[in-house]
Amino acid sequence: MTAVAIVPAAGSGSRLDARRPKQFLRVGGVPLVVLTLRVLSGAREVGGIIVAARPEVVETTRRLLERYRIPRLLDVVPGGRERQESVWLALQAIPPSASLVVIHDAVRPFITRELVASVIRTASRHGAATCGLPVVETVKQVRDGLVEATVEREGLWLVQTPQAFHRSLLWEAHEKARSDGFTGTDDAVLVERLGVPVRMVVGLPENLKITTRADLARARIFAARRTR
Repeated sequence: MTAVAIVPAAGSGSRLDARRPKQFLRVGGVPLVVLTLRVLSGAREVGGIIVAARPEVVETTRRLLERYRIPRLLDVVPGGRERQESVWLALQAIPPSASLVVIHDAVRPFITRELVASVIRTASRHGAATCGLPVVETVKQVRDGLVEATVEREGLWLVQTPQAFHRSLLWEAHEKARSDGFTGTDDAVLVERLGVPVRMVVGLPENLKITTRADLARARIFAARRTR
């Protein structure tokens, strides 16, 4: 086993106004978390998967994944209040044999095995890798509804997951963040704080993170196109 995937799945779905955690919402008749794990488990570079779920739905999540027969599932562990805490808790459950960790959001189901493999290979060579897309729209800095400045978009990227890291590097990054009381928006920024460069891999336009009703509607359109 070389790479273990951590899948933070402890979101509440508050921005979706959902009555259940958003990872359980269905797209094409299948729960989002199941769609995501099917791709991850199909990547031969991934030797195992650990899901971090909200504590009150750990058993529900475990039964769901057993029902869908997700291969290479190592464990479902209780997550934290924040995504960063969920990743840290999942890190404790990784087998000693894993030298690489790949992290992917539970509600980004439209990845490919090829993208997962590319990010893992890049991290294996360089220590840390993420994926994303270069910004092509004009970017404005706005305050109180008024444009303050136009931001130079050269070199700006929209970051996605998966992200992958050498296990020891990710552990060190999380320990420092916890010691400093720092909370980042992704795991790459924790590694950046160590002064370690993070390599960028070109991601996918359809690799959206489903956080709003509009995202969910787009996801259902994507899923319908894939089944035609």
